[in-house]
Amino acid sequence: MIQVSETAKQKVITLMTEGGFDATTDYVRVGVKSGGCSGLSYELDFDNKMEETDKVFEDNDVRIIVDKKSFLYLVGTTLEYSGGLNGKGFVFNNPNAQRTCGCGESFSL
Repeated sequence: MIQVSETAKQKVITLMTEGGFDATTDYVRVGVKSGGCSGLSYELDFDNKMEETDKVFEDNDVRIIVDKKSFLYLVGTTLEYSGGLNGKGFVFNNPNAQRTCGCGESFSL
């Protein structure tokens, strides 16, 4: 399961609308790929279709899809949004990450 904070929910809905997506029917696609300074990096995008092997979750009225491989790395993760002076953007609070880089965009297990 992936959870979505209230702040992240509001930003997701805004960005989906601006991008021509409908938050009530379309998805936030969350994934993990090789790369980044810690070995693995997060991917976040919007999608209007689901693949056969995708896992589907809904939390805080946000529909999330995760590919089967990425799911193993993301179980228990909370998607948050930080809009403070120290930086703006989505933040993944991943309890599975052993180490993260300074920018928060990559991690290792």
